[in-house]
Amino acid sequence: MLVDLFNGWIKDLHVGIQLALFVIGLAAGVFCLVKFCDWFVDGAGVMARKLRISPLIIGLTIVAMGTSLPELAVSVSDSVMAIGHGGNANVAVGNVLGSNICNILLVLGFSVVFTPIAVKRSVNRREMPILLGVTALTVLFVCLFGMHSAADATDLAITRWEGIILAVGIVLYITYLVITAKRHPDMLDAEQEETVKDMAWWKAITFVVVGALGIILGGQLVVFGAKGLALEGAAALGLDHDMSEALVGLTIVAVGTSLPELVTSTIAAKKGENELALGNVIGSNIFNLLFVLGIAAVVNPLTTGSQALVDAFVMLAVTVLLFVFSMHGKLTRTHGIILLCCYGAYLTYLILRTVLG
Repeated sequence: MLVDLFNGWIKDLHVGIQLALFVIGLAAGVFCLVKFCDWFVDGAGVMARKLRISPLIIGLTIVAMGTSLPELAVSVSDSVMAIGHGGNANVAVGNVLGSNICNILLVLGFSVVFTPIAVKRSVNRREMPILLGVTALTVLFVCLFGMHSAADATDLAITRWEGIILAVGIVLYITYLVITAKRHPDMLDAEQEETVKDMAWWKAITFVVVGALGIILGGQLVVFGAKGLALEGAAALGLDHDMSEALVGLTIVAVGTSLPELVTSTIAAKKGENELALGNVIGSNIFNLLFVLGIAAVVNPLTTGSQALVDAFVMLAVTVLLFVFSMHGKLTRTHGIILLCCYGAYLTYLILRTVLG
């Protein structure tokens, strides 16, 4: 009797320690991603400027990609882990889909509640159609072509060829940005140029190297913590592993890797830099789909459970909703409240989907 109680206590202690390690790993990973991402962007920006690269190019590439580095680290880490351990890359796919949904509903919704955002016609003519097109293409990849290469007939996948198409898309998009910005110099925000600080060569190189290593470490820690929590939670509650991993990827990981966008957009809204807040979300979502998902799929084809189909369509739906709101020429506080309520409803759906199977 006492032996059984002791064994049960030891088992509970072991589980408790594991859960604590997963939580600490996830929290430390998110901290590393946010902190070291700033270091990397600062160092790379200074190096580019010292090499006489135009501030325009710095703003449209290094600074723009900077806020997508956390998503890239997490998705590539999960993609690599899927190679070694098998299974689906639910965190990788859920992270990108969840981040894009979070950017529109939570980040932009929160920003608009602070300060209404006037939307230029050029945004509705150029940036929004590109975001809609890229989002629709990603949904098409999730729905159709990848299904035939998934190990399980019920799974979905983004193949390596589809990843290559997305990766080529980011090169074309950056080229388009550079050409457009050169024709319209006012396109580059002063805020972007101010993000490039001045420092000595040795310090800039140190920032880049340490920042890159920190981002890689952060990505590994986030995937370790997220997958660990998902698997332990699924085992304890008798839930589906894919559903649990997707829930963690779409919520905790997605919000964590969206912190740079949330901070940038909120500060921009407080300062009255409304266009920066909107442009940050649109640009980040495009980079997440083309750059992050593309690179992760090139590393290893991304298989995920069939639940990703619903999440992909939710991402498309909220993107269309943003476009409809922006057609009014202004995003109002009412729009912001609607976006936040939609995010609350989506979180409720995710929890119910996971619990009810």
